[in-house]
Amino acid sequence: MKRSWHGIALAGLASAALAMGVPVAGAQAETLAGALARAYQHNPELNAQRAALRATDEGVPQALAGYRPSVNADGTVTASEIESRLDGVPNNNFGTITSTFGVTVAQPLFRGFRTQNAVAQAEAGVAASRAGLANTEQDIFVSATQAYMDVLADRAILQLRQQNVAFLNEQVRAAQARFDVGEGTRTDIAQANARRAFALAQVSAAQASLTASNAVYRQIIGTDPGQLVTPSPFTNGIPSTLQGSLDNALATHPAIVAARSQIDVAQSAVAIAEGALLPSVDLEGRAQRSWTDGGTQDGGPNDTLSATLRLSVPIYQGGRTTSQIRESIEVLGQRRLELDVAREQVRAAIYSAFGGLEASRAQIEASTAQVAAAQVALSGTIEEQRVGQRTTLDVLNTQEELIDARISEVNARRDLAVASYSLASALGRLSAESLGLQVARYDPVEHYDAVRDRWYGLRTPDGRGGVLFGD
Repeated sequence: MKRSWHGIALAGLASAALAMGVPVAGAQAETLAGALARAYQHNPELNAQRAALRATDEGVPQALAGYRPSVNADGTVTASEIESRLDGVPNNNFGTITSTFGVTVAQPLFRGFRTQNAVAQAEAGVAASRAGLANTEQDIFVSATQAYMDVLADRAILQLRQQNVAFLNEQVRAAQARFDVGEGTRTDIAQANARRAFALAQVSAAQASLTASNAVYRQIIGTDPGQLVTPSPFTNGIPSTLQGSLDNALATHPAIVAARSQIDVAQSAVAIAEGALLPSVDLEGRAQRSWTDGGTQDGGPNDTLSATLRLSVPIYQGGRTTSQIRESIEVLGQRRLELDVAREQVRAAIYSAFGGLEASRAQIEASTAQVAAAQVALSGTIEEQRVGQRTTLDVLNTQEELIDARISEVNARRDLAVASYSLASALGRLSAESLGLQVARYDPVEHYDAVRDRWYGLRTPDGRGGVLFGD
């Protein structure tokens, strides 16, 4: 009996270690770095943010179009019939067809500095979107780490729960055996059965939690979890003291960079709105050819060339323009306040993550010591029960304390890994480069350079077409 109980108790620790990442021989294990690389390539939220950045890039050539001419062609065909009368009697009747075709070229010369401010606004929008993408990458890496560690922890907890059921099955069998030989009571059997029933419910709950964790893993990383390996906490660039890196994080964190760029966007919007109060100058040239057939008109073509220099001075627009200026000024004030909000959010996240990291380290030390002590206590209680100094309830309670201690250790190790990656994210240092991911890096500049100075073209740089003019 003693050997069986000891074997079951020690098997729980071994299986927990297996569930927390010791690879099975011959199995291809998925490391955290590999999972993060998958998320970096395939996560739909991250890819959607990249697509949003590419769309934002197009704002720059759209703004630059304000410097460029526009060319339009137009044509008309007019049919008419003319009837003349003399003393009320029809005298002459003839029809004409007039055809006109023309090309107009319009070149803006001055638009109240709105074009250059629109370009500056678009450039700032691109910078904000790039910083937003970097921040989204960090969030995805943290979420992927949480999903990875949740699967590891839930697997370990499920195996611990299952080992607990096996232990309690042995307790029920032993209590029944003692009762059969007159050394136990029905109370011992009832206590063991009650504890086993509760343990079976805990196994079901642990299985449900693991199923949910598997689903989240697939959602974020893109594949079902296979054999996983327990990672080490993230240490690349993590400071030993908090204050040393706080100021740098408040200056370079992607969320703060994005907020500053949004201020630049809003400042350009104010200048654009104010530009509507300034004069504008446009040069327009037109070439036209017309034909008239029928009647008394000559059917030969008539060519017309014209050039127009147009000056427009706004005087009053019903108060709309000035209202738009005031609105843009208020938005600028909002963006400046949002920068303060972003700084405080980053500061709070840093303190929270740093505190969570320290707490997890302390919790691991405490839970490790608790597991060792609970293991000794269980072994001693089992020995004492064999000689009649302890009851079945004492053994059951000591086993429950051991299981709780092991689960606390599993959760503490999960929390340590997540806290380390969360701190790196809060400091703005979690990227594919800092993680050393073996994956092709997404370069946002490549698409920007491909579209910035394009004067024409319907297809995206990767070859996709539209709805009407696509493949």
